[in-house]
Amino acid sequence: MPNPVSRRSFLGAGASATALGFAFAGAGSLAPFTRPANAATRNALGYGTLVPDPKGILALPEGFSYKLLARSGQTPTADGAHPSDPDGIGVFDGSNGGSVLIVNHENSGSEPFPVPVVEGITYDPGAKGGTSTIVVDAAGNRVSQYTSVAGTNNNCAGGISPWGTWLTCEETEARAGSGTNTKDHGYVFEVDPASREANVGFSAVPLKFLGRYSHEAVAVDPATTQIYLTEDAGNPNGLYLRWTPPAGFTPGKGKFVALAQSAGGDVAGRLQAMKAFRGSTHVKDLTEATTVGTRYKVEWVDVPDRDARTTSVRKQFPNDEITRSRKLEGQWWGDGGAYFVSSFARTTDGSVNEHDGQVWHYDPATETITLSTIFGVNTDPDRDGAFDGPDNITVAPQGGLILAEDGNGVSHLVGVTDQGMSYPLARNEYNDSEFCGPAFSKDGKWLFANIQSPGFTLAITGPWTRPSNASTTAAG
Repeated sequence: MPNPVSRRSFLGAGASATALGFAFAGAGSLAPFTRPANAATRNALGYGTLVPDPKGILALPEGFSYKLLARSGQTPTADGAHPSDPDGIGVFDGSNGGSVLIVNHENSGSEPFPVPVVEGITYDPGAKGGTSTIVVDAAGNRVSQYTSVAGTNNNCAGGISPWGTWLTCEETEARAGSGTNTKDHGYVFEVDPASREANVGFSAVPLKFLGRYSHEAVAVDPATTQIYLTEDAGNPNGLYLRWTPPAGFTPGKGKFVALAQSAGGDVAGRLQAMKAFRGSTHVKDLTEATTVGTRYKVEWVDVPDRDARTTSVRKQFPNDEITRSRKLEGQWWGDGGAYFVSSFARTTDGSVNEHDGQVWHYDPATETITLSTIFGVNTDPDRDGAFDGPDNITVAPQGGLILAEDGNGVSHLVGVTDQGMSYPLARNEYNDSEFCGPAFSKDGKWLFANIQSPGFTLAITGPWTRPSNASTTAAG
């Protein structure tokens, strides 16, 4: 996500890095496929070679196609125009086989097309972020669009609840009085895909019990309603957190908002930070892991002041009490746990080792995290097929993962087969802006995604199947 510590801005144009190391214990619970982090790699065939787009937007494999659903500042909506910086996406069943998309807008105040202020669904009229709801028919055509929460700040990623709502996350710690903000920010909000009316008095309620910090993404355990949260922050690096509901809490649509508005709702349940162990040795930083299949036992430590009234949440812990990670980004519930991403790390930012992306899987049954995927430092990000900087993540219904690349150079949607082989699924041919928010329709026919700048929201379809693990030799 384009913020002060994104890899794109951190390294700058023309930065160089080494080859990719990739492995994955993916959907279907296959054993980890181990590859040294900086070894030359062989990529999977996936769906085949990407075909250049005559429209200059999106290169896809043969037989695949896309529809441009919206462009920031140009596509009209019920409230104005499609806002700037579309990011994370939640996809829900619509009518007649269609889908309802809730699209985050990572607007912090300087973007040209803010989320319109709408009565009844606006948290802070001075803030420019929020979400758009886009209704799409079964053929992938945009039917309508409206604002579903407004007045939030830097809505980055989020997560889908088991009862069919979208939890949209503010990636900020901005306080009231900073810029045009009239309220504190850094919260999670719940958005209902049913209609604009369903969000009046609902979507603009901050779920303060989940803490105030630079939220990136959430994943909800459907069995326990525990929520896992990533923090995208630096100086010091961020935390992986867990919220446990209070005793007697009954989950369901509207129950989070009701809890937030109840007496003591701001501190309901327990918010805790992760502390990982290798045997009895405390792991202070997730970059200590360099081998796929590395597994750590975890414990959870209570957050002293979740609303960060005087001190940021991540600064409330000395390093020997928790485990940190640089650029904790996307997250998705799958394979009985939560996949979560660390986008990149450098020793200059306090990390122990360097990488251009880790994917971890947290297993609540064993209270462990396992390193499923690692990118070695990429020395040639301008080369097509050289991947770095995974950000948003989704589990593909056909098997494996789809990662949105937010690195340097060429930008891709990157697929990972269930045997740990990487392949390009799509390439941004318009510019080098990041992909955001990949998520499939419930029938698996459409993959929705954003190119953040100039603000394309896209629907991709084709002959989806389990992607081929047949190898192709990576260039270089």
